[in-house]
Amino acid sequence: MPSTAVPRTINALAAGEVALIAAIDPAGQAPDAAIRLCELGFDEGVPVEILHRAPFGGDPIAVRVGNMVVALRRDMAGLIEVAA
Repeated sequence: MPSTAVPRTINALAAGEVALIAAIDPAGQAPDAAIRLCELGFDEGVPVEILHRAPFGGDPIAVRVGNMVVALRRDMAGLIEVAA
């Protein structure tokens, strides 16, 4: 039976939640941003953890990827699909 699950992005994760990166910009909307995210260590199969969201809209988001903490804007975080 095919999966009807809607892909989740980092934006959908709660603070403290950990997930694995499933895809970076799968729709090809922002190829330059996808390259930059890969350069920062965001790659398929890598675990990410949401550390903190800024108040009043939650932009930016503090994300731990590997041994680094990266601040991402919500539009960039929306390019990263995750799997629980």
